[in-house]
Amino acid sequence: MTTPPDPGRAKTSSGPGDEHRIALYTPEFAAHPHRAYREMREHYGSLVPVELAPGVPATLVIGYRTALRILNDPDRFPADPRAWEQTVAEDCPVLPVLQWRPNAPRSAGREHARYRGATTAALDGVDLHAARRTVEQFAVPLINKFCSSGSADLVREYAFPLTFEVINAMLGCPPEISERAAAATAAIFDGVHAEEGNRMFGEAVHDLVDSKRSAPGDDITTRLLHDPAGFDEAEMLHQVIALYGVGMGPMQSLIINALRLMLTDNRFADDMLGGAVSTRDALDDVLFDDPPLPNASVTYPRQPVLIENAWLPAHQPVVISLAGCNNDPEIRTGNHTGNRAHLAWGAGPHACPAQHTAYVVAQEAIDQLLDALPEIRLAIPGEELAWRPGPLHRTLATLPVTFPPSPPLHLP
Repeated sequence: MTTPPDPGRAKTSSGPGDEHRIALYTPEFAAHPHRAYREMREHYGSLVPVELAPGVPATLVIGYRTALRILNDPDRFPADPRAWEQTVAEDCPVLPVLQWRPNAPRSAGREHARYRGATTAALDGVDLHAARRTVEQFAVPLINKFCSSGSADLVREYAFPLTFEVINAMLGCPPEISERAAAATAAIFDGVHAEEGNRMFGEAVHDLVDSKRSAPGDDITTRLLHDPAGFDEAEMLHQVIALYGVGMGPMQSLIINALRLMLTDNRFADDMLGGAVSTRDALDDVLFDDPPLPNASVTYPRQPVLIENAWLPAHQPVVISLAGCNNDPEIRTGNHTGNRAHLAWGAGPHACPAQHTAYVVAQEAIDQLLDALPEIRLAIPGEELAWRPGPLHRTLATLPVTFPPSPPLHLP
């Protein structure tokens, strides 16, 4: 990336290692991303030279209007990573997340339109009132497992299993297959037997699709199977896997990040108690500052593109920093209450099609917990909470809490 003579701006070219790049994969970045975004803006403006992993260069976009320009220009900035994949090693740490798959997030043009149309139609069939009942159905037993103990880790004991069960229900996953998928997901999450977990998870998804062929239902998987897009076996598996990915990790993080805000921000907590703001407002505040996927919106220019006096190399990742853009001084006004102009759901043809469902699930999950345990408190100082390192996500490793022991709840 070549820029005008400005000592504060980085030079960028198609070859790595010829300028300083900011590493997004370090624990330091995970712990203090907002400070990093401020420093990036001071030194580089809207376009920042970064590394997604050692030796994996990219450009991070932290300017709100620049991001909208890119997100709404899929012809010059497609999301298909196949040309980039040929330039990285097979053991590249971010390749498993960013590699091409036959699904909407990692495709462009007609392929993207076909995948996205089917996914949107399948998600539009979700009954949001029924979704609230589904969350309650799974939240209450989970709360009952720890409510009498007076303490819990809300990541491991609540948000993670809850989001897994809810997405299983929406996909129409039978209990036996759900149990196998849960064991596989736990192996992947723990990182001890991740490869075996991936294999088990793929088998579980394959069996889920087969079960819906023989016993269709009012669920997302059945709607995908019957969509006019006519997916083949591999395409069908990847549509379901993509929905698991969106429905579990980001959803879990949204719930946890919002709970962290409520438990650490005294001003916000006081407003909640006084009825001045709602759980929905808390979610929007988090979606501005700590969205679950702050740097996962990635495009790959087909050819070198000049934007803001900087050349973006062909086929090198251009990462829209949703968190960085949300905090662009040009659009940030301070108080987010009632403001939903954030980019946490993306924008343009790749905007998240599940946002309405995500709002409902996250809000109901939080309300169920806080209604059951209104005196819940952090078990450690807020500044001691640890964020999981990684360039693409924003999520706590644990969220330990304490509360007065309470009797089990009863489902209505």
